[in-house]
Parts: sequence; structure tokens; C-alpha cells
Amino acid sequence: MNVGIVGLGLIGGSMAKSIKSRTAHTVWGVDLNHETMTLARMCGAIDAPLTEENIPRCDILLIAIRPAAAIEWVKCHAPLIAKSAIVVDLCGVKRVVVAGIAPVAEQYGFAYIGGHPMAGKERGGFTSATDDLYVGASMILTPDKRTDMQLLETLKTFFLDIGFAGLTFSDPEEHDRIIAYTSQLAHIASSAYVKSPEAQRRRGFSAGSFRDMTRVARLDEDMWTELFLDDADYLSRELDVLIANLTEFADALKAGDPDTLRTLLKDGREKKATAGGN
Repeated sequence: MNVGIVGLGLIGGSMAKSIKSRTAHTVWGVDLNHETMTLARMCGAIDAPLTEENIPRCDILLIAIRPAAAIEWVKCHAPLIAKSAIVVDLCGVKRVVVAGIAPVAEQYGFAYIGGHPMAGKERGGFTSATDDLYVGASMILTPDKRTDMQLLETLKTFFLDIGFAGLTFSDPEEHDRIIAYTSQLAHIASSAYVKSPEAQRRRGFSAGSFRDMTRVARLDEDMWTELFLDDADYLSRELDVLIANLTEFADALKAGDPDTLRTLLKDGREKKATAGGN
């Protein structure tokens, strides 16, 4: 197959490297960064640039850029996309992206499905992309009324071939509600945690707990601001829950109340056991 990738950062770049290392598919890619394009060509992550000339020849188009940019790219290039093609966006939010792209796909007659690879790193960019980022990961897809079984079978084979452990099906609403908790809230909590003045004086006093809590604070503020605002309703609700839970701990500490503190910690431990490891 011919696979086109729009955006060769961590997500798109890892897609390109995974496809080239694990399949015989042809990969055409495009990125606004000229250095990224040069590196992608030199290391063999792409066979050639994705252009207006070869977009019509793509069997699969992966859109790995920010939500607003993804919607705009599809709108601008929709007349060039073959009716036999499958377009998959890889954005971290789904409601706004699906609402923006699905009507365009229906108008121009090509297949579209929202996607979100559940894998990442604290550092972005093509230089952080690897051909094993998706090994063992889950690929979330948001099928709709236009999605047929043949399309899902094609995508299942494609994503399993490049290392994913399996597909998870959701709808955009459910996706954004759960991702607000599992991903976005963690980034806010990490960013807030590392702002303590003690973070600058912790050398020699930190180990795994500090690393785990601060890892995702090393983020792209422009991208995450867009993601947070696109999911502001669910994210703000989760943030309110976290603040309420933290307030319970603060109140118990200020009151010197060991019974309440012990109960809160026990409740967290038991909820973690119920939730599982990942």
C-alpha cells in the first residue's frame, strides 16, 4: 500500500519508522520543518515527500498534526484524496476533530475514522521517534455509521503489522471523557507538582517517585494548550475531582487527624488495586 503521513513529529515519525521497518508499504511524508524532512529521507523513514501529485495515490493517509491543523489540512486537500482512500487522524482529542473532518469525508466520498495511538514520550519531534514506539500499545479508533467491516479489517491488519497489540473502539464523546482523566489530567498534575520551589533543591533527595511525577511535565505547551481547551469540559471536571481529593488530604494533615489520613490512603490503595497496573 501507499501510506501518506502528514506531520513527522514523535507520532507521525514513529508511524513512518514503524511502517518502513515492519512492512513493505511505501511511505510518503510531509512536515513543515525542512530539517525533519531531510532527516526522514536520510534515515529511510519516508520514501519521498507527500505532495499534491501523490496524495491521490495514497491508500491510507495518517494525519499526525494538531487538531485545528489536521482539520484544515483535510479541508484543503480533500479534492485530491482518492475515494478509495482511508483517512485516519491521530490527534489526542476526538470530538472536535471528528466533527470537523467527518462531514468533509462524506462530501468528497473517502473513508475517514478518528484514531489515537496510546503511546508517547515526554520528548517530541522526529529525533525522538522510534520504530518500536507502538509495540504492545493500543490503537483507539472511533468508527461511525459510515464505517464498514472491510475498512476495520484493513486497519486492524495495518496497525497490528506495525506493532500495536490491538484495537480499542470508542466514540468521540467517550474517548474525550476518559482521556481527560488518563492523560490530560496527569500532564496538569505533573506540571503543577514540579512548580514547587523544592524541585530546584531536591538533588540527592529524589528517586523513582519524583521521576514518575515529573516525567510528563516536559511537554509542548502549545500542543497541550490546544488539547486541553478542546476537552475543557471533561478536563475541568476531572481537575475539580482531583482538587477535592487533595483538599481532603490537606484538611487531615492540618487537623493532625491520623484516622482520616489512614482512611484516605487505604481508599487510594484499594482503588489502585481495582484499577490495575496501567
